[in-house]
Amino acid sequence: MITLGVEEEFFLLDAETGLPAPRVDAVRAAAGLQPAAEPHEVQEELLQAQVEVATPVCRTLDEVAGHLLRLRYALGAAAESAGCRLAACGAAPLAAAEPVPVSGAARAGATRERAAQLADEQLISGMHVHVAVPDRPTGVAVLNRIRPWLPVLVAMSGNSPIWHGKDTGFASWRTIVFDRWPVSGPPPVFAGAADYDTRIRDLVDTGTVLDRGQVYWQARLSDRYPTIELRLLDAQSRADEATLFAGLARALVATALREHAASIPYVSMPQELLQLADWHAARYGLTGTLIDGEGRRGQARDVVAGLVNHLTPALDAAGDTRQVLALVHRLLAEGGPAQRQRRVFAESGMPGLLDLITEQTAAVGR
Repeated sequence: MITLGVEEEFFLLDAETGLPAPRVDAVRAAAGLQPAAEPHEVQEELLQAQVEVATPVCRTLDEVAGHLLRLRYALGAAAESAGCRLAACGAAPLAAAEPVPVSGAARAGATRERAAQLADEQLISGMHVHVAVPDRPTGVAVLNRIRPWLPVLVAMSGNSPIWHGKDTGFASWRTIVFDRWPVSGPPPVFAGAADYDTRIRDLVDTGTVLDRGQVYWQARLSDRYPTIELRLLDAQSRADEATLFAGLARALVATALREHAASIPYVSMPQELLQLADWHAARYGLTGTLIDGEGRRGQARDVVAGLVNHLTPALDAAGDTRQVLALVHRLLAEGGPAQRQRRVFAESGMPGLLDLITEQTAAVGR
């Protein structure tokens, strides 16, 4: 069984105004007193209105789901004690006139100094899935194989249509904001592990990025763990949908591992086509067409079905097929997270939208 772990980023929203609230220190302190969370599991992010949690290493999706619910419960209680509401979504729907301060970490201050207003506007949150790989050369081979499918996951997980109180027209505005960093978006093709390390070193040596951690490709090798880190997903309001994307991410890596071991040829999509597919996915989500893993345009439902078919052997091997398929079917029937946000925003305005996001984030009993 291939192990995995999940990191989730959350917003802290003022309970009265819905604006991002710079209270991460109070929330982390309160979370450390919760029996459901260990202090090391709750971390600060770039801005003081955000907080991050990380699950332990998991073997099953049920383990992932259990840890996500446990940590959300602890953080929700801690946020409430600090006058906040915990919100899992890809972009903060509202922003104050003054920027949210960066956290107290030295790295956050250095990032703010280098990135200026871009850091001030980094009111976006994602979820990262770490999937184990046996070694770095194999990990690079996996990166080469999974990259054409990343835009489909962007479309499915898009949960950031509202920005500064307005509908952006994008399913994942977070993807667009993140793409403004010097190194971001889908990863290129690599000749091997040495090529991967050389190219990252060359990027860092320019001095434009702070360190290897600011090489913000949507998928990369982790420098801390023996894993592939998929970073492209918007934070998910529903915990079960976060679990869904963890399952899809693991199946995508497992499929690439199997095909690499069998020396099956892979599609090396040109970088410009992949970037187009990524933008298209961020723009339309599941509401129109998508570019599939072979560079062909098709209806979103059909492209998602193609991804699921591609992953089915890996899902079967992990025992995840029934759980993942049920959640995919619900996603297609109800519309993606961005569509749900838009419906509520159109019907009930910002108060209804804030209630939707925060109530789904806190719905740990479902």
